[in-house]
Amino acid sequence: MTRFAKITKGVPRTVVALGLVSMFTDLSSEMIYPLIPVFLTTSLGAGALALGVIEGIAESTAAVLKVVSGWWTDKVNRRKPFIFAGYGIAGAVRPLIAFATTWPFVVGIRFVDRVGKGIRTAPRDALIADVTPEESRGAAYGVHRSLDHFGAVLGPLVAAALLWAGFSLRWVFFLAIIPAVIVIFVIARLVKEPDQPEPITASGRSVFSRGSELGRNYWMLMVAVVVFTLGNSADAFLLLRLSDAGVSVVWIALLWSLFSLVKMGSNLIGGRLSDRVGRKRLVVAGWILYGAIYLGMGMASSTSVLIGLFLAYGLYFGLTEPVERAWVASLAPSDLRGSAFGYYNGAVGIGALPASIVFGGIWAAFGPGVAFTFGAVLAAIAVVILLSVPEHQPQPSLGSDALKTPGDHADGAT
Repeated sequence: MTRFAKITKGVPRTVVALGLVSMFTDLSSEMIYPLIPVFLTTSLGAGALALGVIEGIAESTAAVLKVVSGWWTDKVNRRKPFIFAGYGIAGAVRPLIAFATTWPFVVGIRFVDRVGKGIRTAPRDALIADVTPEESRGAAYGVHRSLDHFGAVLGPLVAAALLWAGFSLRWVFFLAIIPAVIVIFVIARLVKEPDQPEPITASGRSVFSRGSELGRNYWMLMVAVVVFTLGNSADAFLLLRLSDAGVSVVWIALLWSLFSLVKMGSNLIGGRLSDRVGRKRLVVAGWILYGAIYLGMGMASSTSVLIGLFLAYGLYFGLTEPVERAWVASLAPSDLRGSAFGYYNGAVGIGALPASIVFGGIWAAFGPGVAFTFGAVLAAIAVVILLSVPEHQPQPSLGSDALKTPGDHADGAT
């Protein structure tokens, strides 16, 4: 048995295919993303506040659309068309950053890129839950996120190699279109949607009309997520912190790749571990680790310490990314999975715009130390809220008897 087969053992083929889609998407996007702070400051003359505006608008746009696409995918009971459209839009516009001459143009490209992300994310996460039994969802989300991060490992390495070979930043951005084309092929040929019953959501219902059916525990989790996200600024600020400490652009690309490698490994471990020990304790541990690392990023002055903290930050993702998604899936009735993931990603987006703008503003006014401390304090408050959220299965929602169980939908395991 190959190493890849061992890693994906027990995980449905559709989940692996979606992982490959995310891998090539991140290969494309991570050829660009870690270089944006340097590109903005050196080529376009933008500062920390402009970076906050760009990343805040980008992520909040995606989050709002995740709510809509989550509701819509439940309404029509289809996932793949949203996945195809979302990845296609993002892959087509992302390389156009190569032609930017002002930072507002980058805002526009990031906006459309995140529109694609907003369309695809909730249906994709719901499809993973559709085809995976409850007892192995942590592993499924862990494999998906790990393949996603493997693309993030490759992207900066490709970018660094191209820069070392003499290509300009703009050429690196443009060549990111190649893996984006591969993504469309993989979705068309390998992503399979299970047979679904007729949609049961009433056509007159709004995007928020069935939210109450998700229950108090789900919404308490969302409150904790919003508070945490308010202090969770864009990762671009960590790259800017390294840049300000004297780390070169090539080394930033390489460190981003190594950081993604840490995320990849920790997602595999964290996802499967949550299937054994539960979701809540791992998310709490992850948020506490996040706060500690942000405090360190704000206080440290040594370049080597900052690099060490940056790499340790990858462990936080393994404790939270697959685990939060598996927790959301367990709290959501089967006919509301798309909406549940839409609201979850929307909760992240509610905090994303003010988080990055406020963080950038604090940085500009008081320096990075105060900004990172602000993020750590909000993480601590979010942990307190999270401790009050019980971990249990929901009662079926209205009409859910018409749907099959996740186990009935599971396709063959890889």
